[in-house]
Amino acid sequence: MEVGFSYHLILVPIAYLLGSVPFGLMVARAMGGADPRSVGSGNIGATNVRRSAGKGAGIITLCLDFFKGFAPVYVAWYLGAAPFALSLVAFAAVIGHVLPVFTRFKGGKGVATACGVFGAISPGAAVLVVLSFVLIVAFKRYVSLGSIVGASLMPVFLSLMPGTRHFTVVGVAVAVVIIIRHRDNIKRLAAGTENRV
Repeated sequence: MEVGFSYHLILVPIAYLLGSVPFGLMVARAMGGADPRSVGSGNIGATNVRRSAGKGAGIITLCLDFFKGFAPVYVAWYLGAAPFALSLVAFAAVIGHVLPVFTRFKGGKGVATACGVFGAISPGAAVLVVLSFVLIVAFKRYVSLGSIVGASLMPVFLSLMPGTRHFTVVGVAVAVVIIIRHRDNIKRLAAGTENRV
């Protein structure tokens, strides 16, 4: 069934609020690590949590950040939301992670949450993005480059997968957000000073 406009008003802010939950900060504190906002890039994503609280904390954060992207989109899909509504929910979840209300709009770079979002929309496209990310990191050893390439490829894969062309626009929008969030990494990559894995 189609979800009416009244549901849109509920699902979109819920997705934003769930995306805003600072799991990285919570996990780092629970595991006795430093505040990720005071370490490395200063964001609360999985990569920086790994720096501040260790590999285990980074993995847990990665899983939780994936979940907060996947869950609201899956619920919207389960309720029968139309592609436009799903796109709004998806984008809201990513924006929640990038600009979280609970930490004064200082969040992560959106990669894991975006992966969760598109994992709910198109598992096939998400798997291809993850494989692209792994290959880039394996050969170039730059997590940031893998994230940028993966984000850029997502709208391409969405446009090629059956039944997901409607989501190409939100794929582009999320890719733009992720690339903007990596602007400092792009400068370091260009200068040859970016940290390798």
